Amino acid sequence: MDSTTHQRSEVYYTGHVQGVGFRYTTQQIAQNFAVTGFVQNLADGRVLLVVEAEVTEAKRFLAEIERKLGEYIRDVRVAKLASSGEFNRFSIRH
Repeated sequence: MDSTTHQRSEVYYTGHVQGVGFRYTTQQIAQNFAVTGFVQNLADGRVLLVVEAEVTEAKRFLAEIERKLGEYIRDVRVAKLASSGEFNRFSIRH
């Protein structure tokens, strides 16, 4: 994996993002993109999404999440990091 074209994004979604199928919908969206990582509810009511992908693919994936689930999202915080290569698929963490 080339770290110059791949990145890791850790995205924190705030709003009415739990109990609305956010994780399930995100996992369904991920099936249409070349991404790995996970989505997880946090105890404070936010949702954490960790995605590793080619930069353009990650942007397209995140844009599709906002397009489909934007009505539930009040705020998005994104941290961009180097890819770890630790994931082999995209999953829901419980």
